[in-house]
Amino acid sequence: MSRPYAILDVFTNQALAGNPLAVVLEADRLDDAAMQKIAAEFNLSETVFVFSARNPAHSASIRIFTPARELPFAGHPTVGTAILLASDRFGEVEKAQDAMVVLEEKVGPVRCGVKLTPKAAGFAEFDAPRISKPVGISLGDKAEVATALNLNSVDIGFENHHPSTFEAGVPFAFVPIGGLDALARARPNLAAWVDALGDGDHNNAFLYCRDTRNHRTTFRARMFAPEMGITEDPATGSAAAAFAGVIRTFDKPTDGTHFIRVEQGFEMGRPSLIDLEIDIEGNELGAIRIGGQAVIVARGELFV
Repeated sequence: MSRPYAILDVFTNQALAGNPLAVVLEADRLDDAAMQKIAAEFNLSETVFVFSARNPAHSASIRIFTPARELPFAGHPTVGTAILLASDRFGEVEKAQDAMVVLEEKVGPVRCGVKLTPKAAGFAEFDAPRISKPVGISLGDKAEVATALNLNSVDIGFENHHPSTFEAGVPFAFVPIGGLDALARARPNLAAWVDALGDGDHNNAFLYCRDTRNHRTTFRARMFAPEMGITEDPATGSAAAAFAGVIRTFDKPTDGTHFIRVEQGFEMGRPSLIDLEIDIEGNELGAIRIGGQAVIVARGELFV
């Protein structure tokens, strides 16, 4: 039996940039073990498997796998799959076309607004399925975190920002870095990783700094998740959703809607731009939206 699949580059408007994603369509008869093996075969940060929706009002049910494990939710798979399904529904558009795609993920239904434009990358924005909140797990001290990243203690932190843990579906350790030079030098030290970041689901490390190369971006970031089989991720939408809690906690934005653009993947040669929009109501997070573009770069058949 064969199944169609597509490869997309996500959080970019051009091929061979952004975060690559495999999407396997017509996956209804695949079991867990087969999906994990296929994800390992593609060896991308995530592979999506598309099933028939349980609710007929929704577009599809999806499951998301890294090369090592399944995730309940992830950002670039959500954006890429929504754009692919909308593109397959409408074909080559002759004028701008809006679409609504609802994906059933393990974290719950995720609503995605998609805009297709003739001869251009598609754009999708989704409502984060959960409001970012602290995970409540202690990290190592500054010296231990620095060692886990092959950095010096002085490189960790800026302004009032210090390492913290938040989640909006997937937990992350958020590590503020003093500048672009230190961010570029960061490398996972696996021998020290668990001591600094723990051995649970929260030890994905999202490093961020206020300095950027692009005047239109707000933060620059890198993300390491070696225990998930991801040495480094070019663009991490689920981390951007959780990052909203970091921004609310340390930057304390005023009530209203705030737009933040995160640049990621530049150190890997995979430049990515993630749009984060947060609503603040009564000094608390009211809503979180993640957006980005994606391009389809390949299609094929999977013979398993």
